[in-house]
Amino acid sequence: MDGRGRVRGRDDEARLRTDVGAWAAAGAELGERATLVQFSSAFCAPCRATRRVLGEVAGLVPGVAHVEIDAEAHLDLVRRLEIVSTPTVLVLDASGGIVRRAAGQPRKADVIAALGEAV
Repeated sequence: MDGRGRVRGRDDEARLRTDVGAWAAAGAELGERATLVQFSSAFCAPCRATRRVLGEVAGLVPGVAHVEIDAEAHLDLVRRLEIVSTPTVLVLDASGGIVRRAAGQPRKADVIAALGEAV
């Protein structure tokens, strides 16, 4: 995901698990093949556009889930994953490993390409 911000690759040390309190509190479950995790804040205009793009991609690609997490409500998870701006998007593989991360509003084509690394 080239997006308009910082992009990082695979981070084998950082994993989201359903036993993480903030992750479970967000009602999130991993997708069968991959998960698009979006960290947002209430007054973030690019977050709304990002929600639309990720929702469209999740609807197009079987086994992919889109989860949006309110960064302000889940500060423990934000700190643990070093989220510094919204929107930040994490692309997770089926086991919850972070394959890609990008800050800023992503383009649909970039999200689809990043999913190629996760599935």
